[in-house]
Amino acid sequence: MGTKVVLVEDDQRVASAVIDALSALDYDVEHHATGHDALRATDGDLMLLDLGLPDMDGLEVCRAVAARSTMPIIAVTARGAVDQRVDGLRAGADDYVVKPFSVAELEARIEAVLRRSGRVDDPAAGPGPATVTVGDLTIDHDGHQVSVDGEAISLTPKEFALLAVLASRPSHVFTRAELLLEVWHSTWEGRSRTVDVHVGSLRNKTGRGELIRTVHGVGYALDVESGPDGGTEPGDDARAGPEATAS
Repeated sequence: MGTKVVLVEDDQRVASAVIDALSALDYDVEHHATGHDALRATDGDLMLLDLGLPDMDGLEVCRAVAARSTMPIIAVTARGAVDQRVDGLRAGADDYVVKPFSVAELEARIEAVLRRSGRVDDPAAGPGPATVTVGDLTIDHDGHQVSVDGEAISLTPKEFALLAVLASRPSHVFTRAELLLEVWHSTWEGRSRTVDVHVGSLRNKTGRGELIRTVHGVGYALDVESGPDGGTEPGDDARAGPEATAS
């Protein structure tokens, strides 16, 4: 049986579209249209919870499910106000998505929350290795330490998380949006500069400008195969500066 998503959505048209999309991605979907039914569904791997329910306040459902279950929750809302999104997170949601949303965004958010919660229904995947080595770069996840050519370097938590994501798939080009979601759990495009600044800081601290390759208009890749100038290109805006401490 695949990863089970509990969908709580009263709008049948929206529910049908989400069910079709998630089923195509090999998720098992259990659908409920009311908050009361949702309260009895605590055995899934993730709950996709619409906060605008007909019978109960979605925030109350979120609090109740979070209190009695370890199942992660993604709040789904048409409410664009920042304070209402914050209310959802404070009520126990692990993430949120605002209607209308794309299937790609929903898939990315589900994958990110499942990874953070350890609920990945793939025995072959298992937990990541405690130590990752790429070229002369070593990342010790248990000790939260990084070394280059045997020499330890000091990184901030966000720098470490960013480097770990890039090292999880060497040579794979991650978009800024993917990195924002994985490291900062945000999809706000206004924070894309934060990714650039942290990449610049990593290049400076590791002393390996070629370690992180820029793909202009796309994103970044950890590329130990690139040449001595492979990590930077004319016009590259990923350079450390006053914003490098942004989290």
